[in-house]
Amino acid sequence: MRQADFSRTTNETDIKIFLELDGSGRSDIKTGCGFLDHMLTLFAAHGRFDLKINCAGDSWVDYHHTVEDVGICLGQAFNKALGDKKGITRYGNFILPMDEALILTAIDFSGRAFLNWDVEIFAQKVGDFDTELAQEFWLGFVRNSFSTLHFKKFAGTNAHHIIECAFKSAARSIAQAVKINSEFKNEIPSTKGLI
Repeated sequence: MRQADFSRTTNETDIKIFLELDGSGRSDIKTGCGFLDHMLTLFAAHGRFDLKINCAGDSWVDYHHTVEDVGICLGQAFNKALGDKKGITRYGNFILPMDEALILTAIDFSGRAFLNWDVEIFAQKVGDFDTELAQEFWLGFVRNSFSTLHFKKFAGTNAHHIIECAFKSAARSIAQAVKINSEFKNEIPSTKGLI
């Protein structure tokens, strides 16, 4: 079963996650941050992941801890659900258009954490969400899923569109990468023999 139940409690957040890699895109997201809920609902739908997240965070401070910690927990859930990574495609990439925005993402579940965030966002906020937190989310994700993830913005002016485009593109890249390749289903996708 390629799934994970994961929980993490700190002085700033209390998070519970359920992730099913081979799902249908169903989600139940309650982070206390409306914009993040929207992004993660789209992420689940476009990746075809079943995803349940409940977060109680110190949102009276701001959304920084909530967004970063949900990224951390989602990365750990992916790492747990992938196990030894036997049979996965490992790599994925997707170019996604959304109105005036165009974002490329490419991921490698390499065992090495690296984020390239080449996404300029002109506005500082979308509603009450600080746009710089999108990068913080994905930084938490890569550090805990041990993945290499690149984002490249080719076009975009609307901050909501840019961030949404990034989440949708990442979901589709990740879905490709975690898919079982039937030709190599009993092999670790590395010449090293492990990832």
